[in-house]
Amino acid sequence: MFTMGKTTERVFYFFTWFFQGSSFLVPRAYAVMHRMHHAYSDTKEDPHSPHFFKDVFGMMMQTKKIYQSFVAGTLKPEPQFQNNLPVWESLDRFGDMNIVRFGWGTLYSFFYLWLVFFHGVSAWWLLLLPVHYLIGPVQGATVNWCGHKYGYRNFDNGDHSRNTGNIGIFLFGELFQNNHHRYPDSPNFAKRWFELDPTYVILKVLNRIKVIRFKKLQT
Repeated sequence: MFTMGKTTERVFYFFTWFFQGSSFLVPRAYAVMHRMHHAYSDTKEDPHSPHFFKDVFGMMMQTKKIYQSFVAGTLKPEPQFQNNLPVWESLDRFGDMNIVRFGWGTLYSFFYLWLVFFHGVSAWWLLLLPVHYLIGPVQGATVNWCGHKYGYRNFDNGDHSRNTGNIGIFLFGELFQNNHHRYPDSPNFAKRWFELDPTYVILKVLNRIKVIRFKKLQT
């Protein structure tokens, strides 16, 4: 969709780890899985299609298994999925360490407890902690489960991809999966007048101020 300079890439790579925290996903491994998902959408070779599992947790465990195999190197991706992968080995190793994940989780817990005990926030908010610990996998599961089971279709892509209505705005356009599978290289996941992809708006700003460069602008 776009390119960026090496220094800019490293800055965004660091931010990926910093903001994902305890749910950090090694970019090269998830990039391979995403490419596989497009190439084999909703077939048995798809690493996270919801149509082979009874519930979302089964799909999440399958995704985790394949992801960890790519990270550990016990499973080698096909050559067609290996070009131009983002790699920062030292940060990948550090961010994937259990003690680092536990450290992030501890910080989140203290923050929630601080709000509850010192600022009168309802203790019910503590129930959000498991989601906060695993927000990356939760977001990925939501996109892949809902985006391939619920909603409408603009295009016949030969798979089950769907646009899960405008609730997708809360995931910044990622639930326009039917559109995305039709035009995987387009930075704008919205294709009809009533659809809105907030991420595309952000990308246009970044392109305008020359942080990134669109390869091919499709609106």
